[in-house]
Order: sequence, then structure tokens, then C-alpha cells
Amino acid sequence: MSTDQKGPRILARTFFAQLRSSGYTPHQIIGIATELLDLVTEELKQGEKPADVAQVTTETTPGFQPRV
Repeated sequence: MSTDQKGPRILARTFFAQLRSSGYTPHQIIGIATELLDLVTEELKQGEKPADVAQVTTETTPGFQPRV
């Protein structure tokens, strides 16, 4: 596996581990992944720069509350 492929894989595994350790369920993580894909898709469609993307908060994404 090349270095270019290892970076995203390591980041994804780290992000997943942090979400699980914060109490997110597998179902919630699927929802988060779906939301990330939707954001990237919209950005590609609109040709937006990353700085132009609106800040996403728990108020704009209800249902994604970690269990403590």
C-alpha cells in the first residue's frame, strides 16, 4: 500500500476509534459517514472551496449525540 493510501486509512481508523470511545453507536457512525459524503458531494457539485462550507454543529445535525 502506498503512502498516499495509508494516510486516509489511518485517519479513518483513528476517527472511528475516537467516535466509538466517545460513545457513538455503529448506526450513528454510519450516519456521520453518510453526512460527510453528502457534504463532499455538495462541495464537488457547487465547486465550493473548503472555507466556503458552512460550520456544522450538533444543532444542525440532530440525532448525533454521543452516549456518555
